[in-house]
Amino acid sequence: MKLKNKKWNEDEFFKVREEVLKQWPTGKEVDLQDAVDYLKKVPEHKNFSKKLVKAKEEGITLAQPRAGVALIEGHINLLTYLQNQGEADLLPSTVDSYTRQNRYEECEVGIRESRITGRSLLNGFPVVNHGIHGCRKVFEAINLPVEARHGTPDGRLLAEIIHASGWTSNEGGGISYNIPYAKSIPLEKSILDWQYCDRLVGFYEEQGITINREPFGPLTGTLVPPSTSNSVAIIEALLAAEQGVKNITVGYGQCGNLIQDVAAIRALEDQVNEYLSFYGYEDVCITTVFHQWMGGFPQDEAKAFGVISNGAAAAQLAGATKVIVKTPHEAIGIPTKEANALGIKTTKMVLNLLKGQRMPSSNELIEEISIIKAETRCIIDKLFEIGEGDLAVGAVKGFEQGIIDVPFAPSKYNLGRMMPARDNNGAVRYLMFGNMPFSADIKDFNMKKLRARGKYENRAVGFQMTVDDIFAVGRGKLVGRPEGIK
Repeated sequence: MKLKNKKWNEDEFFKVREEVLKQWPTGKEVDLQDAVDYLKKVPEHKNFSKKLVKAKEEGITLAQPRAGVALIEGHINLLTYLQNQGEADLLPSTVDSYTRQNRYEECEVGIRESRITGRSLLNGFPVVNHGIHGCRKVFEAINLPVEARHGTPDGRLLAEIIHASGWTSNEGGGISYNIPYAKSIPLEKSILDWQYCDRLVGFYEEQGITINREPFGPLTGTLVPPSTSNSVAIIEALLAAEQGVKNITVGYGQCGNLIQDVAAIRALEDQVNEYLSFYGYEDVCITTVFHQWMGGFPQDEAKAFGVISNGAAAAQLAGATKVIVKTPHEAIGIPTKEANALGIKTTKMVLNLLKGQRMPSSNELIEEISIIKAETRCIIDKLFEIGEGDLAVGAVKGFEQGIIDVPFAPSKYNLGRMMPARDNNGAVRYLMFGNMPFSADIKDFNMKKLRARGKYENRAVGFQMTVDDIFAVGRGKLVGRPEGIK
């Protein structure tokens, strides 16, 4: 099938679907009519879309962790603990790395060895191998909505199984689950595969069932300028809407400067709604997600709680619909359920203390929103131009040409010529522009901000700033200053 941003017709969808369900034996369990009947019985408080809409209407920020282990009973115990002791508002099922690469045979080995050893030997829950039987068992054991969180370039079978199991949210997209996660998967293929996932959700919408889709906002999670991540979120939202998705959560990963973080979420929500409206998608509900710090964490637990609290405050002051929670064990490895619960409770305490509060407007906030929107507009409009009006085609060409460029991405389909660094106040700016289509004014703004830092630190503006910034938070500060500079 040739890539284009056009809604798949039913013949196209069901023809591809026959092959998708053959990828692994559990695909045979999926029956669309049974899935529709099951999803229609999901109570409102366990439907992800409906809970997000309610939170948006009430102006509250929900807290959601990441979590997943290999075996069904262990996963149920983990999610139940995070629900009851952790006080989570929404639940995840983080999927293991083998499933993300469609290596289901190796999942089977991991499941078998986990049963033998009594501990999870997979770094997540292998939804495809457990199939509808296992995923429904998980869903029926908990009392909150559940979302699949993974990192899968080809998540088609995964999407079929989770939605048929009552899971009413799926994270990811053809760009955000390829460029930051994979080395050699063509972008055209992953966008096509995620069009399938979106068309599946669109099919359920046509049956009166609302399912949430969430592009992955943080991308590589390392010094990603807001306009870069916002552009990917807007692209994936528009591609999803074309396939019939009606409930979309666009996300952003915390950069650390409070004004920039608030501005990024507000600019993102404004612009995604503007683009959806301009291109005729008037009936899509947009919510937002703020990801707490995705970079290196301090090993000291008290300092880690400080990072978590800072992210919770930024999410609340920005007015995000939900926040993805980190744990005090981020620097150590996969967290215990107790550590995970502590991260949620810490976040919830901050959210409760700040409930109803928003960062007030200021000249600095207005300027930051304006520059993020201007940069994003340059990127998105150029993609439409080179795609001759087709955003899917434009996105593929745009990554080839470096018009959109994700820092530190492993994909060979990402040009990798753009480089970020923090300014003197910790906001992430463009240090090297590569081929990004910015105006002279935008480039001057970014360089002026970086030169101010260089002057303060008495050093040249350059890549060493980037290196220092990558390790700074793990060492207890936001900006990577040279030794002796406070």
